[in-house]
Amino acid sequence: MAMASILPATSGVGESDRVLKSMDANRYATKKTIAQGMLDIALLTANASQLKYILQVGEKHEFYGLMLTLISISIILQIVQGIACILLANYNINKEHSRDTANAVQNFSLGLNLATVVVNIMINGMEVKHMDDVGLGVGLESTTKGL
Repeated sequence: MAMASILPATSGVGESDRVLKSMDANRYATKKTIAQGMLDIALLTANASQLKYILQVGEKHEFYGLMLTLISISIILQIVQGIACILLANYNINKEHSRDTANAVQNFSLGLNLATVVVNIMINGMEVKHMDDVGLGVGLESTTKGL
């Protein structure tokens, strides 16, 4: 598999044009979108796990309503961002008429990404787990039974 090389242009104008043409911006954007999608799947999985935990604990959790709302907002933002990424994959930025629309969709996706990060920072800041919830209490019980 041949990879596009980026070489410094040393011998005139023609060589510089050749180097720029060897880089396919559309291929780069597609790979970036796929990588972003994989990270979104990981975050969606983490949010699903947090949602399961909150629903299991129920209203015993001191921030139950807020956590439920924030996790739901995060999941919705991720779904909309996924749709934006699917739309973005349909544009070829090598074509002049697609660039402005692709740029607008990319900026919208970036805004959604920023909002998702802020919401998830708030979720993680309010996620208070007691030591028994993480399973540390189990190990202590088994070691004290023998005493």
